[in-house]
Amino acid sequence: MTVFARRARASAGRMHPELSLVSYTLLGHLEESGGCRATDLAAHYALDKSTVSRQVAALERAGLIERRQDPDDHRVQVLQLTRAGTRILAQVTESRREAFRERLAGWPEQDLERFAAYLLRYNAAAVAPPVGPPAPADG
Repeated sequence: MTVFARRARASAGRMHPELSLVSYTLLGHLEESGGCRATDLAAHYALDKSTVSRQVAALERAGLIERRQDPDDHRVQVLQLTRAGTRILAQVTESRREAFRERLAGWPEQDLERFAAYLLRYNAAAVAPPVGPPAPADG
């Protein structure tokens, strides 16, 4: 898994020089969620608020995200992608898809299906409630 994480960080830099893996991940979450508060990002990724604040500030300076007033609660600011953010995210996403296509091009169909099933299982486990120790037996 460590090698996988290292490769992901390295490939993010090659996909777009301005976009780190963290930035790409945050932009992707904002796109998927339709926007959210910075505190929601911190909670979702289990990060310190100051860490997210620095990342958000860098993305704002780059013109990739902006703060907008929440229409339901005017006291809250929601982070949303700008047009530039949407465009760069789409470019990086397509580059990553192409890289995956190239890496998997020679794989037999059965291996691809098995790999896809393993990825689904892995991702499902990430959102499943944690499994605790078994309950003690009555005795």
